[in-house]
Amino acid sequence: MLVGRGRQAAALTAVLDEAARRCGAVTVVRGEAGIGKSALLAHVSRAAGQRGFRVVTTSGIQAEVHIPYAALHRLTRSLSAGAASMEIDSPFRAAVRLLEMLGAVPEPVLVAVEDAHWLDPGSWEALTFAARRIGSDAVAMVLTVRDGEDVDRLLAQAGLPEMRLEPLDLPQAGELLDRVAAGLAPALRQRVLEEAAGNPLGLVELGAVAARSGGAALLPSRLPLSTRVERTFAMLVGELPPVTRSLLLVAAADDGDGLDEMLAACGRVEGRPVTAEDIEPAVVTRLVEVDAAYRLRFRHPLLRSALYQSAGAARRRRAHAALAEVTAADPARQVWHRAAAASGPDEALARELTETAMAAGDRQAGGVALAAFERAVQLSEDPAERGRRQLAAVNVAVELGDGATARRILGEVAGQQLRPADQAWLSYMRETHLQTGLSGTVRFAVYAELVDSLRREGDLRRAVDAMLAMTVLFVWSNPDAGTARLYLEVADRLGGAEDDPRLVGMIAMIAPIERGAVCLERIARLRTRFDLSPFEHQTLGLASSALGALDVAAHFYAEAATGARAQGRIGVLAQLLSTQAFVAAFQSDSTTAMTAATEGVSLAAETGQRAWGLTARLALGHAHALRGDGDAARQIADLGESVLLTGGRLPMMALVQTIRGVAALAEGRPQDAYRHFRRVFDPADTPYHVGTQMKIVGHVAEAAAWSGQGESLRELIAPLRPIAEQSRCPSLLVGLRYADAVLAGDAEAYEAALAADLSAWPFERARLQHSYGTWLRRRRRGAESRPLLRAAATTFDALGARPWADRCRAELRASGETLRRPADAAGTLTPQELQIAALAAEGLSNPEIAERLFLSPRTISTHLYRIYPKLGIKSRGELSRALSTIT
Repeated sequence: MLVGRGRQAAALTAVLDEAARRCGAVTVVRGEAGIGKSALLAHVSRAAGQRGFRVVTTSGIQAEVHIPYAALHRLTRSLSAGAASMEIDSPFRAAVRLLEMLGAVPEPVLVAVEDAHWLDPGSWEALTFAARRIGSDAVAMVLTVRDGEDVDRLLAQAGLPEMRLEPLDLPQAGELLDRVAAGLAPALRQRVLEEAAGNPLGLVELGAVAARSGGAALLPSRLPLSTRVERTFAMLVGELPPVTRSLLLVAAADDGDGLDEMLAACGRVEGRPVTAEDIEPAVVTRLVEVDAAYRLRFRHPLLRSALYQSAGAARRRRAHAALAEVTAADPARQVWHRAAAASGPDEALARELTETAMAAGDRQAGGVALAAFERAVQLSEDPAERGRRQLAAVNVAVELGDGATARRILGEVAGQQLRPADQAWLSYMRETHLQTGLSGTVRFAVYAELVDSLRREGDLRRAVDAMLAMTVLFVWSNPDAGTARLYLEVADRLGGAEDDPRLVGMIAMIAPIERGAVCLERIARLRTRFDLSPFEHQTLGLASSALGALDVAAHFYAEAATGARAQGRIGVLAQLLSTQAFVAAFQSDSTTAMTAATEGVSLAAETGQRAWGLTARLALGHAHALRGDGDAARQIADLGESVLLTGGRLPMMALVQTIRGVAALAEGRPQDAYRHFRRVFDPADTPYHVGTQMKIVGHVAEAAAWSGQGESLRELIAPLRPIAEQSRCPSLLVGLRYADAVLAGDAEAYEAALAADLSAWPFERARLQHSYGTWLRRRRRGAESRPLLRAAATTFDALGARPWADRCRAELRASGETLRRPADAAGTLTPQELQIAALAAEGLSNPEIAERLFLSPRTISTHLYRIYPKLGIKSRGELSRALSTIT
């Protein structure tokens, strides 16, 4: 029976109640060591069993923290007895598989995770990712964690509900002590109460020591309670036979739980055979337990840490060396034991750990990669290699969203010991990854030399990777012509086939005007290939967007996103969704932009990518503006402005001005819209950005025509005409075609504009149709105007651009025809519901949709149950028809 934890026990019982109603719930129980987390977890596990729940368990083990998915494998084995360990390619894909397994259990499930602060990073990411997605499942999840700064950071990122356990009050502490150590003399009883300070484990262990040996056995109260409890455990271990103590140390150092492995390793430490009988004294004294499968478990995590910390460095290294010998068949485990056994720098072992880190990064095990890089740094003998490994560790930490670790490692890098290329890379990483404020084009020449020096050293892979990373920054930095020429020269020296996607991508982003036409031809050829990787699709998406080929960019981003979903790379997927939403917004497709941006914002937050989250949010603001939700659009624009100005990312202010301009245009304020857009064209103004200019000419021309500023428009777009001729930028050509039509203001110009192939530009075609229809209607040619206005309204409705559709209907009414606004089904669905409905309409099953969206099949089923009445339908078969007017 628990003492003093009735309220907390009731709260966890409520979590079970939620799960029983298929409203999955999760709670993290946290507190200091010994505060009663394990006892509370055991209580809720018993209660779950009594209620008919299936209880599955796993735990974090300190020695296993570097073994990818160790705890998750234990959980899945517990969930499906006898099943082979799942093949895991990413923590997020593993989370989806776990949700599928949990959903297949006929009864409600409690997932009990003890000592989650010691979970390996892959298991932590998978379990917390799954925990955020059990809202429609009959699943309860309870995790226990020990307090600490690292835990605070992890929990802040995880965003899970928490329950903090505080020390017992004096009456409760006295009740517990009297149960475990009845009959203590009043003075001794009072001393135990004071020293335990309400900590249940302290009361139990110190009370037992006092009952057995008296007050003299109690440690000084000036020591931390955890230290006194650990030393109490150490005293118990000290009474055991030497070989048992040695065996317990090996067990504490082992990242597995197999007794046979521990016996074999201990035999190497002792220099003689060690048998199962040697563990019996520890079992008898209840320090450990061994189950029927010969798996060893410590009575309490503090006992394990007490054994390990009190052993001394030399004995710990001997234990790890022995474990390295017996785990030779498992190189992934062996390298960690070898690293723990190393007594000094070892460059060969550092190289092995570097390879381990790179392999872990490739499979999205970022936490493992970071730990391997950091240990490799400690073992490095070559100062330059040590620095290069530190920079790699910084990059992983940034990808994990662990800014504190990234800043710490950057502070430890000895810049003067780096190779010149790495010195420049250090500067670049400080500027971009940590967002310390951009230097603009000031250091671009240095960064170009970095790439060229890597090429000269023969490290082409890093040279190409560095150039690609820098050209993304290049796009948003307004570089001058000289800098562009310098980068082109360096890119050309990298060599490679002319249709190499990476080469095409970097050249397109460096020189979208000078080399735009050539790159567009190469991209058209690449679009027909079936062997491109998700990374190459992403690169070509960035290139196409920079070239203004927005429809092509949308294609490549969609392909890249599909690949990233299949690989479970949600960090990359967050970036792809942000850029996909960006492209859709500039295509004025608010429905696609809203869906992609909403998911992008969510995944960027989950993966700690604040910069990409801002990009997705700005695309969301653009979508709101297109839909006529000006307040939401301006709120996001204001947020974006504050972040961008503070971070020195000034050219991206063009996106903020675009949001404000589109919102004003949607609200019928063309003069304000034109004023906002003009700032993007003013070289002396902060939001100046040529790349954005090439995408918004249609909006600018509409605002100018509507507000009577034709002459100003002619002056504004004049410099863009030679750019269009040289670059063949599709978005710019389409925008100029519309501008020329409204400036000419005659039927011939409109007919010529509409005769062009605008199949990839539905909004721009509809805008032309609306303008031409309006021109005809005002010249009393109503019959000719109506087909144009009807077609435009239908397109605007489909794209979610309601203000433009409403203006078409107003013109139709003026012409003598009424066109009713269609039911706004899109407006009744959330972005996620719209995404699920669209996938279901394509014929995907619930499990297939769940896998794509990293949700459980039960959640998909629940969403569809809510979607049908919103759309006025009753079955899955009616979805295609219902969505045909909104997608």
